[in-house]
Amino acid sequence: MISPTRLQKLAKEHGTPLFVIDHDALRKNYRQFRRYLPRIQIYYAVKANPDPAIVRTLYQEGSSFDVASMPEFMIVHENIKDLPAKERQDWIWDKIIYANPTKATETLEQLNQYKPLVTFDNLEEIRKIKQHAPNAGLALRLKVPNTGAMVELSSKFGASPGEAVDLILAADKAGLVVEGISFHVGSQTTNFENYVQALSLTASVFKEAQDRGYTKMNLVDIGGGFPAPYDSSVRPFRELAKVINTELDRLFPKNIQILAEPGRFMVATAGIAVSKVIGKAVRDGKTCYYINDGVYHTYSGIIFDHCKYPVRAFKKGPTSLCSVFGPTCDALDVVSMADNLPELERDDFVYSDNIGAYSHASSTYFNGFPPATVVHVNQVSAPPKP
Repeated sequence: MISPTRLQKLAKEHGTPLFVIDHDALRKNYRQFRRYLPRIQIYYAVKANPDPAIVRTLYQEGSSFDVASMPEFMIVHENIKDLPAKERQDWIWDKIIYANPTKATETLEQLNQYKPLVTFDNLEEIRKIKQHAPNAGLALRLKVPNTGAMVELSSKFGASPGEAVDLILAADKAGLVVEGISFHVGSQTTNFENYVQALSLTASVFKEAQDRGYTKMNLVDIGGGFPAPYDSSVRPFRELAKVINTELDRLFPKNIQILAEPGRFMVATAGIAVSKVIGKAVRDGKTCYYINDGVYHTYSGIIFDHCKYPVRAFKKGPTSLCSVFGPTCDALDVVSMADNLPELERDDFVYSDNIGAYSHASSTYFNGFPPATVVHVNQVSAPPKP
């Protein structure tokens, strides 16, 4: 945890808006995931925050990676580009999944040389992969319940369980190898039953495939959705891990490799946004603060991710219910209509924590305002205590 004193010092040194990434928090989250889900190979979902320094730290921790575009692939590839050719190719086979079910032909042609594992969920994608990336291994994306997820994904991706084995056999007939099943229960899933149902559906597809003569599958990718602890309503990760471990042991023998694609879980608590008050007004009896960061920038997750990031003050004192707006001229640029803040003045600093995921990654230059300056702290891991 970065102290308030240090955050203010960083803001004075680098200016605002500022996006601070704490690499100690990254390592802590990675190790917690490994501790509670030891059977699962972690594939960090790069889209959550593609900052190359984040990828580097997780690479050093031993992470694998989930990418969804060639630029994301190349961010990861930068860490292995100097490995000997065979070692580099083996690393890609074992450590990267291209988990975007629908890919442009140009992308497939670029990917083909790397012989990656890619996802698919329809016949057209099989045809594309056969023509443009025949060296790829496949994982079928299965449609599963997303009930209660903050971001629902099942309406856009996933083959229905009833057509899953038909698609697996169609890919096999085309000369492709389907190595396993993938699914996603929806982002920031606090309904643990989603995982139970998804794993049960996956096991049923495995059995049907075997009954119909297909025996080449050896992996299950349980996707992402692992909730970040934004507030006290989110149950502890260890409780979700217990549910998942129980179902994995019940449904899948040890020879089945289990993958997961945590993104938000890895980076949410590692990011802190620091901004300053640039204006102040009273409207309909409520104090309104204008800050130099907003929903077109670090707070973009309010729009794209359906997430809330409480704005907090470094200054102490009696509080009142306030509105907080971003710097642009768009009325959409609303950070909060109901934050409890003390009396603030122009140039006072404010901050939001737990903002590391799906925030700076979707910042824009709208209205001419650039994204926040990124500062990395604790990049070098502290030596273990004697």
